[in-house]
Formats: sequence, C-alpha cells, structure tokens
Amino acid sequence: MNEVNKKNIEYWDKLHTHYERDNIPVDNWLDRFNEIINLAKGPAIDLGCGSGNDTLYLINKGKNVIPCDGSMNAIYNIRNNFPEVHESICFDMLDKFPFCNNMTDLIIADLCLHYFTREDTIKILKEIRRVLVNNGHLLLRVNSMSDTNHGAGNGIEIEPHLYMTDDGRYKRFFDRKDIYEFFNMFQVKYVNEDIMTRYKLEKKLYVVGLKNRK
Repeated sequence: MNEVNKKNIEYWDKLHTHYERDNIPVDNWLDRFNEIINLAKGPAIDLGCGSGNDTLYLINKGKNVIPCDGSMNAIYNIRNNFPEVHESICFDMLDKFPFCNNMTDLIIADLCLHYFTREDTIKILKEIRRVLVNNGHLLLRVNSMSDTNHGAGNGIEIEPHLYMTDDGRYKRFFDRKDIYEFFNMFQVKYVNEDIMTRYKLEKKLYVVGLKNRK
C-alpha cells in the first residue's frame, strides 16, 4: 500500500466510529436507476460502502449486497448493523479485487473513486470491468470541480483536477470532460451534475451510470 493511500484509509478509520442503523442517512440518488437495480440479479457489490448508506438502500429494495471498504472500522459497523448481510469485505481497491471474473451485473461506487492518481483510477476501473458481466452496470458518484464547499481547486495540484490535501491525501474532482475520458472503457448511459445535502454544506457531484462493454 502506498503512503498516500495508507493515510486515506487511516482517515476513514478515524471517521467511522460506532453508529446505529437507525442513524444511517439514505438519499435517493439511485432512484433514477430503478429499472437497472430491479433487473439486476446480483449480488450487488457496494464499493467504498462507508456507513452503509447505499447498502441500506439496496437491502430495502430486496437486493443481496456485498459491502466493501478499505476501512476495517467501516466493515465492523456494517457487520454490526446489517446482520442480514452474508458477506462484507475489507480490501484496498489498489489491490486485485477479491472476486472472480464476471461475478456480478451491478456495482455501486458512491464517492469512492476520486482519491487516486489517473494511473490508479484506470487500474481500479479495469478491475471493475473484470468483475462485471458484459452489459452489467456501474453506478457511481464522484466529486465535481464545482464542489468548492468541499475542496475543489484547493491544495497542491498533483495532476489535472487531483489535489493533495493538507493531511497528505489525494482528492480528485471531475468535470464533464473528465467523466467521458476516465470512463471511456464503458458505455456512458447517464451523466448529470447534482447536489447532495447529506453534509453540513451542500456538495456538488456527478451522478454517472455506465454499462460494461466487453
């Protein structure tokens, strides 16, 4: 594990303290992909599951979910709050994913793909493609370059739109051109800049729906 990614995981371990299921906020960003989710045979993989916001959403939709995160504390909380989840996995996304080829038709990656260099982001996306079946879907949200409330344009710019935070972590922000460039190995089915109100300050982000092409 590289030093920057180690700091990133340490950051999330500190953030994911104990919480109860009733306090997990669920927003409706996945509603626009209702047909895709309903038709998915799963199990759905929830990458960067964090507090379990999307895991809870998918469970409420009757889906079998495999929550995954790089933070062991996040996974401990998932296991405590979701006894109906049969499998949850802690792994570093920079490593080979612990799934076989063509394992699922649905992967969720909510606010977890914008912490890496371009090279590492492409590596992760190739792993996602490997795990997804042909015509499977990747549904995601990533930071927008308009998200000045949460650091867009702040810090040392390591690569275009990738910044190093004061505590030594990477944080990437996307514009619409970035979406099509980074995800060009997929068929882009949906892109929209949106606002999330889960945090104290509103957050601007891109909601993206991708179809796997093999």
